[in-house]
Amino acid sequence: MQFADRLQPLQSNVFADMDIAKSRAKAAGMAVIDLSLGSSDLPTDRFILDAIAEALNDPQTHGYSLFGSTLDFREAVAAWIKQRFNLEVDSETEILPLIGSQEGTAHLPLALLNPNDFALLQDPGYPSHYGGVHLACGEVYGMPLLAENNFLPVFTDIPETVLAQSKMMVLSYPHNPTTATASLEFLQSAVSFCQQHQIALVHDFPYLDLVFGNSPPPSVLQADCDRKISIEFFTMSKSYNMGGFRVGFAVGNRDLIRALRQVKAVVDFNQYQGIMRGAIKALAADHAPIEQVVATFKKRRDVMIAALNAIGWKVPKPNATMYLWAKLPDRYADDSVKFCLDLIASKGVALSPGSGFGKHGEGYVRFALVHSPEVLQTAAAKIGEFLTQK
Repeated sequence: MQFADRLQPLQSNVFADMDIAKSRAKAAGMAVIDLSLGSSDLPTDRFILDAIAEALNDPQTHGYSLFGSTLDFREAVAAWIKQRFNLEVDSETEILPLIGSQEGTAHLPLALLNPNDFALLQDPGYPSHYGGVHLACGEVYGMPLLAENNFLPVFTDIPETVLAQSKMMVLSYPHNPTTATASLEFLQSAVSFCQQHQIALVHDFPYLDLVFGNSPPPSVLQADCDRKISIEFFTMSKSYNMGGFRVGFAVGNRDLIRALRQVKAVVDFNQYQGIMRGAIKALAADHAPIEQVVATFKKRRDVMIAALNAIGWKVPKPNATMYLWAKLPDRYADDSVKFCLDLIASKGVALSPGSGFGKHGEGYVRFALVHSPEVLQTAAAKIGEFLTQK
């Protein structure tokens, strides 16, 4: 049987290899501490669950959920954007519900790219950003994110020949996996650059609340207040611990929203209306539940940094996200996959190899802080034992 050529770039997936390694460790009777996936272990708040549960008994929620039936959710998003960023957006033309923000980032390239058009992506960056471009038969230009540049791309390094064929740029700050943050001035420079070259600017914004300080990260909507060239993707997964409910939304330029809606219309309907009712409650709530989530991950960050320091692994303290981005020990400096496979086979601790996020992720490993401080300390101790093995 023959399959489409567009599947070829998707054949290699280090995260699938890690899944196999985790299964082997479990089959061997090993207790696995999985720090490889950024899926929050915290529960969804009860007031959200209650709204969803109440909807189950309402037969009006049992049918298909077309765009028109999402008006209440879109109006809740518009009110949230106004409260959060002091911006007025049109709930009819500038907001689109999504089945998780990953749906948007994966499907938007189908609306923007013709075969061989370029997408400018962060390297390292989130894998689904790459996957969507490959499925659209587009070409990827990886913008290197280097420590010496604070993990920000240098736009002037992009070749003119690439820019001439580029249709979209994808940014995401706070950033997964590097944990880097970006200033409003940087996002404004990105808007200006994309306007100059007639490129759509896409900002994936899942970690807007997971920041450990008093300075909230800027939205690209604040850098492009008139939504001339930008679209931004939001998710309920991180701030509200609703990953399994698959709720997200896009806000931005009405032409980009319309194009994404056209793709979405032939792929899926929206999620269950009861889930949207829970999301409406979440968006309208005060910030206290989110503050508790942030405090939890801040404590985990501090505990894990201290535990890794204690075993001699010096890791920078991130200002945002639920991750640590760590340079590998010298003997594994050029093979993050081997480090992760050896570690899980030996000690049952699963991490994400940096190379899985792109060429410039090699030499790093990502920790997802998705366990209690006690479990994180145990994981660090096991890593310490592994690093002292011959």
